[in-house]
Amino acid sequence: MSDTIALEWTPAHKLREMVVKKQVSPLELTRLALSRAESLNPKLNAFLTLIPEMAMEQAQAAEQAVMDGDNLGPLHGIPISIKDLEAVEGVRQTNGSLVYKNNVSAADALPVERLRRAGAIIIGKTNTSEFGHIGTNENRLGDACRNPWNIEYTSGASSGGAAASVAAGITSIAQGSDGGGSVRIPSAMCGLFGIKASQGRVPRRDESINNWHPISFSNVGPLTRDVRDAAIMLQVLAGPSPDSEPVVINEPAPDFVSALSADLSGKRIAWSPDLGGAPVDPEIRTAAENAARSFQSLGATVEDAEYKLGDFEEVFHTFETSWRSRSYAVNGHLLENHRDELTDYFVEGLEGGKVTTGAELWLAEAHINRYRRYASDFFSNFDLLITPSLASTAFPINQHPESLDGRTVAHKLWGFTPFTYPFNMTGNPAATVPIGLAANGLPMGIQIVGAFGDEPGVFAASAAFEAAHPWTNLKPPVS
Repeated sequence: MSDTIALEWTPAHKLREMVVKKQVSPLELTRLALSRAESLNPKLNAFLTLIPEMAMEQAQAAEQAVMDGDNLGPLHGIPISIKDLEAVEGVRQTNGSLVYKNNVSAADALPVERLRRAGAIIIGKTNTSEFGHIGTNENRLGDACRNPWNIEYTSGASSGGAAASVAAGITSIAQGSDGGGSVRIPSAMCGLFGIKASQGRVPRRDESINNWHPISFSNVGPLTRDVRDAAIMLQVLAGPSPDSEPVVINEPAPDFVSALSADLSGKRIAWSPDLGGAPVDPEIRTAAENAARSFQSLGATVEDAEYKLGDFEEVFHTFETSWRSRSYAVNGHLLENHRDELTDYFVEGLEGGKVTTGAELWLAEAHINRYRRYASDFFSNFDLLITPSLASTAFPINQHPESLDGRTVAHKLWGFTPFTYPFNMTGNPAATVPIGLAANGLPMGIQIVGAFGDEPGVFAASAAFEAAHPWTNLKPPVS
């Protein structure tokens, strides 16, 4: 069999080639992933639930398919984790909440079903903030999820466990979801590539009020160590389904993998260091600008540009109003009988949604429509927009930055991530790309944003940057 020392850092697409050529077995890959999860999880708390018996059954079936010469899916035999906001049949789904610590899902969610069909092997459910409500990964189920680059620091959230798993070499790919940055935040903090597709590109089933509303912001997406793996995984997840929620792009997804080799010559890229005024750590601002300017050597033009949806207080309040209203509509009933089991931040969010008036929600929707028009107009002049991914690197658990670059952060739980949630409201595709380590030894990233529907453009730029500035050689201390 193959040298297991290298397998944990081998990209999923190369592992799949090895599986097809019978150079490595799905059983071997799954045993390795489970072994690493068991040894590293006490330090990271990346997984809330591991399913070794189910995983090995899947691996055995995957191995038999190889031996039988069956048609193999694009993720055949590749271990993967599922965020604990998505249902996996017969497996505990806590939603990051103590209230649901013993909840077991009756059926697979649509994204999980697609990943299974592609041959991926699910090894467990990853840690998340309560109902994905904030951008750091604390809940009442146990210890916070910790960053493999420094276990005293946050992994980011709400797909924090997914990011920690990939960064630590437990799995090469992970499923996450992004309603305000929840794929991009932990990917940036853990030194990974993560992409939020255009709103509606990856469907969910039309099965609850959690998904149906036209201003639902959540998107299922990949967290990976390299860009090609993300393109392959998003290809598996994307595309309409007969039973999906109404807000879906009703056309086949573009070929994301083919886009990886696209030429950037003539592309017009906008650079914004602060989206019109957000405080940003100076080291990140400088590193992000240098990374953005480097696209000129790849054939693109890079221009300073103002991208400003509106006053920052208004933009955040619009996001918060919509987000909290949705949370209360779905989970407000928990306040009556389970308040003592909920986190303080989730209670605060539900209480905020409870007192939101119809007029306030209507005004928020009006603002969102205006933001979407602004974004559409902006991307009629530019192909891509580059910003820092985050305003700070990861920080010690429960110590959100109160000031950045000498300026007070207005909203402590969200002040480090002013670049992510605006693009959930506009629906544009956005990816975070690693750009190296800060002086504190923690990862930094840039965010690449495209016009609505232009994931291929985002992938092309990300792949070109990866080729010019490789990052997968960087390994965190806890791995």
